[in-house]
Amino acid sequence: MRFPRASGVLLHPTSLPGPHGSGDLGESARHFVDWLVSARQRLWQVLPLAGIGPGNSPYMSSSAFAGNVLLIDLADLHAQGWLDDADLVPVPGLDHARVDFAAMVPFRMERLARAATSCTANATEAQRAEMARFEAAHASWLPDYALFMSLAEAHDWRDWCEWPAALARREPAALAAAREQHAARIAFWTFCQWRFYTQWLALKRYANERGIEIIGDTPIFIAYASAEVWAHQRLFQLGDDGRPTVVAGVPPDFFSATGQRWGNPLYRWSEHAKDGYAWWVERVRRTFELVDIVRIDHFRGFAACWEIAAEEPTAVRGRWVPAPGEALFKAITKALGPMPIIAEDLGVITPDVDALRRKFAFPGMRILQFAFEGDPANRFLPHHHEPDSVVYAGTHDNNTTAGWWAEAGDTERHFARAYLATDGQDMPWTLIRAACMSVADTAVHPMQDILALPAECRMNFPGQASGWWGWRFQWSQVHPWHAQRLAELTRLYSRDGTPAASTAA
Repeated sequence: MRFPRASGVLLHPTSLPGPHGSGDLGESARHFVDWLVSARQRLWQVLPLAGIGPGNSPYMSSSAFAGNVLLIDLADLHAQGWLDDADLVPVPGLDHARVDFAAMVPFRMERLARAATSCTANATEAQRAEMARFEAAHASWLPDYALFMSLAEAHDWRDWCEWPAALARREPAALAAAREQHAARIAFWTFCQWRFYTQWLALKRYANERGIEIIGDTPIFIAYASAEVWAHQRLFQLGDDGRPTVVAGVPPDFFSATGQRWGNPLYRWSEHAKDGYAWWVERVRRTFELVDIVRIDHFRGFAACWEIAAEEPTAVRGRWVPAPGEALFKAITKALGPMPIIAEDLGVITPDVDALRRKFAFPGMRILQFAFEGDPANRFLPHHHEPDSVVYAGTHDNNTTAGWWAEAGDTERHFARAYLATDGQDMPWTLIRAACMSVADTAVHPMQDILALPAECRMNFPGQASGWWGWRFQWSQVHPWHAQRLAELTRLYSRDGTPAASTAA
């Protein structure tokens, strides 16, 4: 699907300013939408909106359907009457410059628990009816999620295969007893999802009404410690003990000499095919309820994925195994119609991956930081870009452009300076301009590059399990000229929705 020529900004909500340890779905998020409008942007790209997992990564969530409860705006819970003034007072340890997860998570979870208890006791009839409608609308995944989270808590977050066998095997009697035993916590997790969805959809509506569309992010794989793997065990390659027999990752690459062993269980595609890929259809349907455009992470895994034996400590010893990309996307398209999907086609891209992307007209991605190794044939160089693509200086997995430039070697620096006709003194904005100039229909600029921030402000480093996902900015760092300069480049290169002037005589 061809996208209209436009541009936007990559910023996960956790990176927004705010008083409660991380960005959230509150007032600062709306202010950011207003800032995007002032900069003539039409897109806001976020990372997965699901909860965080190991290493605080949003790509290893406990659910493929549930939202991140840590994004819930506490001020809204106060406005509903479920939190007191004192509950909103920040405690020591909440960092404005970074997300200190060790301090932020307990602070927010404690206040969510207070709000849920207050809501149970004091909700109006209208609020109870609204929650009941939410539960009914999300009955395909919400009960399993709320029970899973309650059981995971009760078992000290051990892998679900280590729970009592009857629960791990999901025996009906055991599940019924667990629902009764953990009713209060099930109600808590249900409350949190209700508030997340309510707040997020209100924020999305605020953005859409101002001409801003949301680009969401869907990881191809899901975490083993997730409600969906536990609830749909036949759809994953698990052994008799419930543990994965093979796991996902990528072979050695630009980011890591030993590859990346992600550890996600691989799909048992033959089981998905038996019911017409219904689980995937539902997953994509639910994702499009939350966002306007979906970026599918690791798209090449739908053609073939890197299979690693579960006992292997790294990704070096693996093999490519085929995946049913065409059959899967035919099933999804048949059920949902043509979809605005971006294919993250980075890494080892073979002709079958490119053919799959083109067959369904999914735009691919071009990363400018990968372009300047000295080869004029490099597909990431702007003169090789194609309209049906999305261009970035870098993604959440890259260094900031200032950091990349500071660490670049002599060959890369010389080639980039010559190609871009620059002295290299303002490289973040040089790459923003190059992205705006590209024939790619879509250009997305990391907020770190707009602010010209250094390497310590990068969001993630692939292959490093901890220490990332914590970057935040402050509004004091954002000056009027940032929006003005971005707006001017957007106008100059026809990314603001203004029709190009006719050159006809």
